[in-house]
Amino acid sequence: CGVDHIVQNGHNKGLARSFQKGIESALALGADIIVNTDGDNQYSGGSIPDLVKPILEKQADIVVGDRKPGDNPEFSWLKRQLQKLGTRVVRNLSGVDVGDAVSGFRAYTREAAFSINVMTRFSYTTETLIHAGQHGLTVLSVPVETNPTTRPSRLAGSTFRFMKKQIVTILRSYFMYRSLNAFLWAGVIMITVGLLPVLRFLYFYSIGDGEGRLQSLVLGSMFLLAGYITVVSAFLSDALATNRRLTEAVLERVRRLEQQPAAEKPSDVNEPLRIVGQSHDTI
Repeated sequence: CGVDHIVQNGHNKGLARSFQKGIESALALGADIIVNTDGDNQYSGGSIPDLVKPILEKQADIVVGDRKPGDNPEFSWLKRQLQKLGTRVVRNLSGVDVGDAVSGFRAYTREAAFSINVMTRFSYTTETLIHAGQHGLTVLSVPVETNPTTRPSRLAGSTFRFMKKQIVTILRSYFMYRSLNAFLWAGVIMITVGLLPVLRFLYFYSIGDGEGRLQSLVLGSMFLLAGYITVVSAFLSDALATNRRLTEAVLERVRRLEQQPAAEKPSDVNEPLRIVGQSHDTI
């Protein structure tokens, strides 16, 4: 079929890791634009020019093919509703405007591909969008053509199993990149809830009717303690998220160094330092 390079896994490593391996192989081959498509012939290859057009026009870093899942007759009514709900959730979490969050038909610039790091083994679609939003990459959606379904997807055994894994991936990515907001708000809510029964106990205690109100004090103390621990966890998780961002920056730098031609790579650090100078009588 005119294929120049084939990357093959020795065993099944999962969709996400295979995607990451494909991205790294394309970068090693010097690709300026990388187009990814699923292996079930769902997407029409004739839509590839539509995907790369915004990249060539310098309008986007990542372009997602939009199948219009809410109107696609190939999908069942339940699947259409779940697709729309999932896309809305990913759009709100990532901050990028996409119409089909789980579409596997995408185009990436070389610069965007350098920053991609997929942690999950199941699917890369939602995680990479949240990653792109957190790193300020420009993401656009374009409508694409789809082919008639010839076989069911093998990524998951059922729609509910697929949704369950996607929910886990979304939550994991959210807590990974926006952990401070997630834990901090949860802690504030628990502290607020805990204050109410404690204040109730203090009020009755101040008027001499505190006996028999200890259950309010115990309940409030439990919520206050849980809220305090959650707030502390928020700042600890934010520190871990900061460390992750630094690690990602290092990984991106390493990838760029690996893809540089030998003539452009920095000289060996063990090479003796040579200083060339010129003296002037007037100095």
